[in-house]
Amino acid sequence: MLSLEGKVALITGFGQSEPEGWGIGSAIAVLFARQGAKIFGGNRTLASAELTKSRIEAEGGICDIMVGDVTDSASMKALVDACFSKYGKIDILVNNVGHSEPGCPATMPEDVWDKQMNVNVKAVYLSCRYVLPIMEKQETGGSIISIASIAGLRYIGKPQVGYSAAKAAILQFTKATAIIYASKGVRLNTVVPGLIATPYSNAMAKRYAPDWKLDEYLAMRNAQVPMGRMGDAWDVANSALFLASDEAKYITGQKIVVDGGITSSTGRPF
Repeated sequence: MLSLEGKVALITGFGQSEPEGWGIGSAIAVLFARQGAKIFGGNRTLASAELTKSRIEAEGGICDIMVGDVTDSASMKALVDACFSKYGKIDILVNNVGHSEPGCPATMPEDVWDKQMNVNVKAVYLSCRYVLPIMEKQETGGSIISIASIAGLRYIGKPQVGYSAAKAAILQFTKATAIIYASKGVRLNTVVPGLIATPYSNAMAKRYAPDWKLDEYLAMRNAQVPMGRMGDAWDVANSALFLASDEAKYITGQKIVVDGGITSSTGRPF
């Protein structure tokens, strides 16, 4: 089950700058490779992509990497063209790039808002723009998985209106596009992570809680989750694997929320 043998997976947000721990993109790429997929990774810098590539190849997997700016149309076209040129198909697309900046409408500078829309929403639009024409011509269609956030479903305790609006947009973009392409064998779904412990979350701690010690900040985050702990990158990767697999062949326009119960809770202790 959940085999990706013979499939080609194009993954953005593929890199990881710190060797310790697992980021979501890196975990997805390694897991997909373990299940037999050939991985083509796009990342803003090659240096951070090399770590993921080395992890895949150390286990005998196949992986190519390429610089790709998800907010730039020419760059994304070049990335998609390179993957298709090498393999002649793209079976899976994973949109994993995301970035959050604090602020409400009255305090967030306009250029910061625009960057939030570009990196979170335009990135998904551009990748789909160039991958969908390939997938709809394939007899086997394709599967597109975008990584959203529970910030697109509810307020999660931080003023990050740009990020919240962008992640909500990804959910609706996915639902609408899924219906348009349903008859063409192309499925689009989202994974919606809650609080996930990654190297990026540690970096966020320094930005949002500079006066806290890291262990105190992480303990606070764990306590916000009804299950008593944050998830990890593998929780997200496992959900993405299911949606990419043939076992999910009748699922499109949907979301899998991976949040330890946060969005089902009032946020108040019993």
